[in-house]
Amino acid sequence: MKRPASLRRKIAALAAATACLVAAAVGLLVHLWTAQDIRARAEARAFNAVYSAMDVYRRTGALADGAELDPPDLPAELRHPADDRRHTAYDGRAEGNVGPSYWAAQRTGGPGSPVLAVRINMAPELSDLPRLDVAMAVASLVALAVALPLAGYGAGLLARRLRRVAETAGRISAGDLDARTGPTGGGDEVAEIAATVDAMADSLGRRLRTERQFTADVAHELRTPVGGLLAAVDLLPDGETEDLIRARVRDLRGLVEDLLEVSRLDAGAEQPARVPVPLGEVVREAVARTGFEAEVSVKGAEPVETDPRRLERIVQNLVVNAHRHGAAPVLVTVEGRTVVVRDHGPGFPAELLLHGPRRFHTGAAERGAGHGLGLTIAVGQARVLGAELSFANAGDGGAVATLRLPG
Repeated sequence: MKRPASLRRKIAALAAATACLVAAAVGLLVHLWTAQDIRARAEARAFNAVYSAMDVYRRTGALADGAELDPPDLPAELRHPADDRRHTAYDGRAEGNVGPSYWAAQRTGGPGSPVLAVRINMAPELSDLPRLDVAMAVASLVALAVALPLAGYGAGLLARRLRRVAETAGRISAGDLDARTGPTGGGDEVAEIAATVDAMADSLGRRLRTERQFTADVAHELRTPVGGLLAAVDLLPDGETEDLIRARVRDLRGLVEDLLEVSRLDAGAEQPARVPVPLGEVVREAVARTGFEAEVSVKGAEPVETDPRRLERIVQNLVVNAHRHGAAPVLVTVEGRTVVVRDHGPGFPAELLLHGPRRFHTGAAERGAGHGLGLTIAVGQARVLGAELSFANAGDGGAVATLRLPG
């Protein structure tokens, strides 16, 4: 099964993307601010230069360095100023070594007098902008190289804590009600989730223990009166009505015994008594004791070390379930350490295949009636033996139960 992208990678990728966006935004802002600062300083220099040049011109009649009278490339808005004050204008033209510039100009006298202008070339300062951009890019890459491992490490810590909570939830879902996450540290949302999962497990465990205790108590309380009832009906004279009563009482006793067995399995009190046994012979005897017809095929069965009583219980429940809820012929195949029981009925319902057998639930209506404990007991006994019991439907129809004994 392909695992989805880990949270650690997602957080690291998000941190990298965020760092790139921040670096790009900061780089753009620095570029724009620096360019604006260059223009502002050039404008101030041009304004001050015209002041000095005008002072020299009025005192000596000479032009200071960089000053010109009515230069031909003076911007149009400075050629005919409306007053004798100093004015500035930006000129974005670039010709030769002269790049974008700032002009400052002032009329030397009254209307119609020449205009004294000074041009401040910003090309040297603007040429530093690409180097600044490169420096910002290098700094951003260095910061990203440092931030990415740190983000990955922090994300890894978070992912490990979440994985621990997920593993605990998975164990609880699989039936381990004693699983707990415990303290995860941090005092954040992950710790809150872990505490909630543990509280849920505690509540679920209490409810299941109450249910199991109730089932065991009911079964124990019913066992004595049902035994007395069975003894009483055996004293009845023979007859059709009496036989029907005896059958129903025996069914009731079987239900009580099944409830007791389920309660013991739920409590984990069952321990297998393992002995070496011939698997094929044990299966044949178990099928024969059910009283139902089933074709048993043994192909290279291996001797196994298991609890024969529990193994017989599993096989008998599978065969009885196949006859009660499926249809003949019922085939039992033993090969190696595997026992397969198949019928030719409507098959197992989808809910059973998805969630496994549930007590007092027989699934689809076409599977017939019953209290649903047979497969539940089979699964519980298989768990005691350390075996694997799986359920499937054959492609050409019928239910298939497969028991794989451990090696």
